[in-house]
Amino acid sequence: MRIAFFVNSIESETPGYTTTTLALAAIQRSHSVVYVEPGDFILRPDDSLAVSVAVLPDAPYKTPDKLYAALKDAAKQKKTFATGDIDILFLRNDPSLDATDRPWAANAGIMFGRLAAEQGVIVVNDPDGLAQAQSKLYLQTFPEAVRPATLISRSIAEIRAFIDKNSKGCIVKPLQGSGGKNVFHIATPADSNLNQIFEAASGDGYLIAQAYIPEAKAGDVRLFLMNGLPLARDGSYAAFRRLPAKGDVRSNIHAAGTARKVKVTDTMLRIAEMVRPKLVSDGMFLVGLDIVGDKLLEINVFTPGGLARLADMYKTDFAARVIVALEEKATLRRAYGKTMPNSRLATL
Repeated sequence: MRIAFFVNSIESETPGYTTTTLALAAIQRSHSVVYVEPGDFILRPDDSLAVSVAVLPDAPYKTPDKLYAALKDAAKQKKTFATGDIDILFLRNDPSLDATDRPWAANAGIMFGRLAAEQGVIVVNDPDGLAQAQSKLYLQTFPEAVRPATLISRSIAEIRAFIDKNSKGCIVKPLQGSGGKNVFHIATPADSNLNQIFEAASGDGYLIAQAYIPEAKAGDVRLFLMNGLPLARDGSYAAFRRLPAKGDVRSNIHAAGTARKVKVTDTMLRIAEMVRPKLVSDGMFLVGLDIVGDKLLEINVFTPGGLARLADMYKTDFAARVIVALEEKATLRRAYGKTMPNSRLATL
């Protein structure tokens, strides 16, 4: 089958990205892989949808570096395909990275992904589900039992009052964004640089104030779910602990955090089971849960990363398991045609 990976830009991809790992696993399983960028879709006057793609040459790539080098060359000579020539469209872009400088690009995957799904392409994660999840407000749609106490506002007075009520402190961060940008730990309402923190974080719009969870000092746990269930292979869960750098509250790998093996606990599995029904209903094929203690801090539905790191930690290829699941969806599509909605097929 042919799998198209939709990314913010080929230039900004790296050999270490999870998308690269997935592409390598797909090619190693004899599938054709193409890459799509936000400006590559073409909707013609007859309502047919086409796409300009970078086609990875069929080759026995041994490492992500070799695949990425081939991808950069392929991007120089794109080819145009009808969407009917694509079996899977895997939306792997981060809309927040384009929201400021290229706002037209931020929603391209969702908009054209919907059209592709209508024309029979399997689109994961489901674009209608992703449309609901374009900010951290998505977390508030899950059961209260798995969420820390949270306030979302642009009112400094409201946020100060919330901080007053939380003796263990708060985390303040923008409602939009990713990668740990403008995430602050406020220990007490008397924090001397509170105004500066508000100014920095609120520049991106609404603010989230979350009750601080003391266990966060040991970092958070990223647990992958696929088809609503914890991703596992060879007796290991696809999960790792993200440790913050010294003096930093953020555990994001992009923010100098480090990754370690972790034992998945019954508490983590209970959280996963609690959020499973909605993730399945929303067509969320592959997501990353960020867990601290018995609470869920975020759900990454756009670009959950770490599969390459996990392969090294546990000596097992979780990415191959993801590709097998896509193969199974393609088999179901051939059997059922368009009678099965994309949102349902995405999590079967």
